[in-house]
Amino acid sequence: MVRKLTERLMSFLSDQSEAPLLTDEDEIEYCLSCSHKLIESELYQIYRVCPSCRFHHNLTAREHIDAIIDEGSFREFNKAIISTGSLSFSSRPPQRKKLAREQRLTGLTEAVVTGKCLIGGQAAIILSLDFRFVSGSLGGIVGEKVALAFERATRTKLPVIAFITSGRTIVKENIMSTMQMAKVTFAINDLASKGLPYVAILGNPTTGHIYSSLARPADIIIAEPQALLGLAPLKGQLSDQDHIDVNNTYTSSAYMSRGMVDRIEDRENIRNLLSVFLRIASSTMRPKRTSNSKKDNIAELSQSNQAGHLGLNGQTLEELWPQSWNAVGISRSSDRPTSLDHIKRGFTNFIELHGDRLYGDDPSIVAGLGFIGNNAIGIIGHEKGHELTAWQRRGGRTMPEGYRKAQRLMSLAGKLRLPLITLIDTPGPYYGRESEERGIGDSIASTMSLMAQYPAPTIAAVIGEGGSEGALALGIADRVMMLENARYSITIPVSAAETLHSDLPKEEIYTEPLTLTARECRELGIIDVIIREPVDGAGRHPDEASVYLTGGLQHELNILLKRNSYRLPRNRYRKYRKIGEYSSYFKIAVAAEASQLQGFVTRGVRLMRKRRRAGKISQKPDKSS
Repeated sequence: MVRKLTERLMSFLSDQSEAPLLTDEDEIEYCLSCSHKLIESELYQIYRVCPSCRFHHNLTAREHIDAIIDEGSFREFNKAIISTGSLSFSSRPPQRKKLAREQRLTGLTEAVVTGKCLIGGQAAIILSLDFRFVSGSLGGIVGEKVALAFERATRTKLPVIAFITSGRTIVKENIMSTMQMAKVTFAINDLASKGLPYVAILGNPTTGHIYSSLARPADIIIAEPQALLGLAPLKGQLSDQDHIDVNNTYTSSAYMSRGMVDRIEDRENIRNLLSVFLRIASSTMRPKRTSNSKKDNIAELSQSNQAGHLGLNGQTLEELWPQSWNAVGISRSSDRPTSLDHIKRGFTNFIELHGDRLYGDDPSIVAGLGFIGNNAIGIIGHEKGHELTAWQRRGGRTMPEGYRKAQRLMSLAGKLRLPLITLIDTPGPYYGRESEERGIGDSIASTMSLMAQYPAPTIAAVIGEGGSEGALALGIADRVMMLENARYSITIPVSAAETLHSDLPKEEIYTEPLTLTARECRELGIIDVIIREPVDGAGRHPDEASVYLTGGLQHELNILLKRNSYRLPRNRYRKYRKIGEYSSYFKIAVAAEASQLQGFVTRGVRLMRKRRRAGKISQKPDKSS
């Protein structure tokens, strides 16, 4: 199946001037991937998706737009900009006949359609490439229309949504086609400098100049299932002597496993996903009225569960809880609610993003955008998993790509000026050779630097275990909260004990946990707020624990939103500058030492007086003699 699909794609991507064009009247009777009959399928008629194997066939540029926008809201612009022929610096005449033929058969003047629209009531600039027109390549006019669309978005302060399908570079335009990459890059950078988001949806295929210049710089990259991606994937296959498995190398699922794609979404789910994201991006930092009563918090939590959360491929976020959760009392720390459990219960419309855009996607870090109450926020959390998922997430031990994924979310949320909430629950970073080779130290240091300089309010909550530098990387915040039974650990107990008692046999080492309780952390000034837990612990009553956590987060967030955002980084520095210099614990220790010293001096003075009196008595003459 993969080889057959590859052969078809190669025929699409080849530079043959007489290649047949698919028109709107052409109907594919059988699926290109599994040969399933499509004519009677409603899913195929609407979305061009095979109901059997879920293969996504190509949509035209206008079909892409119509599938996601509010009906009747699209207004096209720059339609009059058209090509009159290929630019050529050789004696070969421009292929005007072929261009006119493609314009006639596709109904388009160029390979891209640009305009303004509404998605879920939110305004956006949209552009859509059409693979039928010169394989959606980045020619001179395409580059001009794309740049004009980004410039209009920058002027009108609107986000950009791009549907991208592209197969090859226009060789006949030579350097003029390549230079469009620079033009598009400048336009995208200008949009980013104004704090405006850009989302790219990659169809099948997305390759060539378009992939490296228009697709990769997007803030969020969404790919359709089984889409062929890459700069020149088929050229790589032809140049290698060994057979390359395209399905495991160049498809969207392979790119997502390597951290290059944020999400893989079926075509019918993209509209809802974009609608939620645009609502988050359009949110302001105005304080919202929230209730502090437990009754209202439980009501909000119930609405949250009904609203659902967007997981991978549109699925709801479901951690694999033990089957006996409600039947057997659970008190072990490993069964405490994790970050995903709290997100599921206390946050709404959570959009999880994946990958570090460099190496991979670490499942021990969960990152995304969502709402807490009425406030749009960025969310990052350590994720330990439960019985069936803990081994995949390494018990919450984070690799360098996990911290880089967190940095990506910080950059996006900071760009949108969204408050940031981090949920800390990790025994520490992953220690190992591969972690060191991929730069664990640098990733932790750069993550702490971003947290320290974050331009909007930040709140960190220790919900389970806070393990040394692995926790601190996400723990530098304006307000730090801690669940009542959570612990902040200095280092791994066994490793610390072996270091402190290296002269003793290993079996005689006393491994007392080197941890700090929530109360001790507050006395030292490490945290600001202790969040109460249910009587029997968060493990037995996860819903109630999430109510307390969500209520505390909302209360602190509303306080921070009323403050001047420009002063937050400076105030954050002053807060951490004082740790270790002055704190309630430090004052108590100094007072205790002063009291001991005063008692010692007092006892010494009394002893001296007593001895002096004894000496005077012994010096007096005996009257009897």
